[in-house]
Amino acid sequence: MASNEPADPIPQGMFATARQSFADLFIWKQRVEVTNEHGESRTEWQAPESIKNPISLMAQLSARDWLFFLVGLTAWTADAFDFHALSIQTVKLADYYGRSKTDISTAITLTLLLRSVGAACFGLAGDKYGRKWPMVLNMIILGVLQIATIYSKTFQQFLAVRSLFGLFMGGVYGNAIAMALEHCPVNARGLMSGILQQGYSLGYVFAACANLGVGGGTDTWKTVFWIAAGISIAVGLVRICFPESKAFIEAKKAGKRSLTAGEFWRETIAMLGKEWRMCIYCIILMTWFNFYSHTSQDSYTTFMLTSKELENTGASRASILMKTGACVGGTIIGYLSQFVGRRRAIIVAAFVSGVLIPAWILPQGERALSATGFFMQFFVQGAWGVIPIHLNELSPPAFRSSFPGLTYQLGNMISSPSAQIVNAVSESISVTSASGHRVNAYGPVMGVATAIIAVGIMVTTAIGPEKRGRRFESVVAGVDEAANAKAIDLENAGQEPGKSKDEMIELADQKK
Repeated sequence: MASNEPADPIPQGMFATARQSFADLFIWKQRVEVTNEHGESRTEWQAPESIKNPISLMAQLSARDWLFFLVGLTAWTADAFDFHALSIQTVKLADYYGRSKTDISTAITLTLLLRSVGAACFGLAGDKYGRKWPMVLNMIILGVLQIATIYSKTFQQFLAVRSLFGLFMGGVYGNAIAMALEHCPVNARGLMSGILQQGYSLGYVFAACANLGVGGGTDTWKTVFWIAAGISIAVGLVRICFPESKAFIEAKKAGKRSLTAGEFWRETIAMLGKEWRMCIYCIILMTWFNFYSHTSQDSYTTFMLTSKELENTGASRASILMKTGACVGGTIIGYLSQFVGRRRAIIVAAFVSGVLIPAWILPQGERALSATGFFMQFFVQGAWGVIPIHLNELSPPAFRSSFPGLTYQLGNMISSPSAQIVNAVSESISVTSASGHRVNAYGPVMGVATAIIAVGIMVTTAIGPEKRGRRFESVVAGVDEAANAKAIDLENAGQEPGKSKDEMIELADQKK
């Protein structure tokens, strides 16, 4: 096969790499590092793919691929419903426990803080033992903890349960996206990544619908938590009925031997020692992104109830439309990232969201707030729609369950006080509403914070790496290096037309 035009190699050193990455944004072709079956690497320019019909891209997934994708999407949606069942009902919980809205948002901080611990434990378990049983355990325990929240009599018990909830919530993301995306064809990943990420927004929409359905009474928050518990436990039980990830099983079979638990941990530590710069970069990027979403959404219903003085029904409807925009934007921009590049898609979406801030916080009335909220979240979650596949492509191939989940949740941990900060600052400052009342300054606080964050995302993304189109399907942690090398051979052979799977295996063995 004809090779592409050679490119200068990726330089050593963070500053040199950052300069090259920034310059590459203005070159339409993408600099790609390619490794052949003999472990030899070269850097070349690859032309971007032409835009393809999304229906034809989705048709590339087999029925089994769709099954695993939908299970991953459902788990991530249930996870988000569990989380937003609290954030969208901050005002009700403040009345129920007789605490300020800032005090209630302490529970959000604790949940996000402990998610990184769960990400590390369950992500590594997913890489070593498979995607199935860690996810089953996660989802059932999350449902039980939602029920425990309902029976928390004191505010201290409430905080304790939500802390434990965060521990188990952290384990869902990494295993869900690995299971959902590792079966996807390479050129369909951008689209499917965008759809998958919107499980988070769907969870918000479902929580807002539940909140709208139960009404504005103080005790109605418990009903929403019962619904969340039922969904999480149901997802866990359904997951039991389906097999382990096909990619994980095949990669295990390709190995000469499985590593022991001790060897697996040593391999993990070695990976961190080698990839620490990439780890730090992804944690910084995820910190910005988690500030981005939590600052722009967690207090938005509270903003409409207090600063805009809407009723619970109107605020809930506006929240539903806002996150509907998120679902649409994440899918579309995630899809386009396959053709314009991951980093360009993120930067443009973050820029447009910054421009929209005045239109987002200044309007009055449910209709105007619904429309501007729709477009704001279209671009906020549009940038987020690129993240699942971008993180997977940046991950060391054998750690696609632990690396994305861990870096994502560490970013969550660092940004965990975001809702608490927004509530605390907003409650300490008063502004005059359209009705002439003095109200909490949620609008200005969220606007300024989101503008700063959007700039941070653009700068961090512009100087960071991109590995769009990276092939990693058959590589897995827990097998020796020879096995992973053979798996890479199969990937490379798989790109040669006209060869069956058995012929590809034979070819790989001959090359060894």
